Amino acid sequence: MEGNLEQAADQPIFAAELTPYRSLGRKGYRILFAVTGTVCLLHAVFFMATGAWPIGLFFGLDFLLLYGAFWLNYRAARAREEVTVSRTNLSIRKFTPAGRMTEHTFKTLWARFFVHRHDEFGITSMVVSGEGRGTDVGSFLNPDDRESFAKALTGALATAKQRI
Repeated sequence: MEGNLEQAADQPIFAAELTPYRSLGRKGYRILFAVTGTVCLLHAVFFMATGAWPIGLFFGLDFLLLYGAFWLNYRAARAREEVTVSRTNLSIRKFTPAGRMTEHTFKTLWARFFVHRHDEFGITSMVVSGEGRGTDVGSFLNPDDRESFAKALTGALATAKQRI
């Protein structure tokens, strides 16, 4: 009977997976690079044919730099955070773009959620702390997502603390 109570206490009240927002999807990415590649190639061929070959090489370099920037941006988008609240624990699992995971666990009763706001920009940071430790949450979210996440996590912590 006691095992069932422990299992019930560890059932998630709230679970969220936070991922960075990218405005350009896979289809848009392909279209952008098809158009950009075509324009760069046409200009490079024109300038090389007219004898200005260094300019043609710079068009190729520009295209490679643009591709590299987007590659780094999409690699950074693989970062994510998983936030889970149960009656007994608040767990924040952070995944780097390389796939390494760091877990921060707090007792729900002692966990405090702090939201720092700016008058013009809204929420600037969110921090969970407790038991002498702390970690930031959702630093990569856009302002609207920060607002909705902060509201949901605050409600989940209040619900979990009421049930204790």
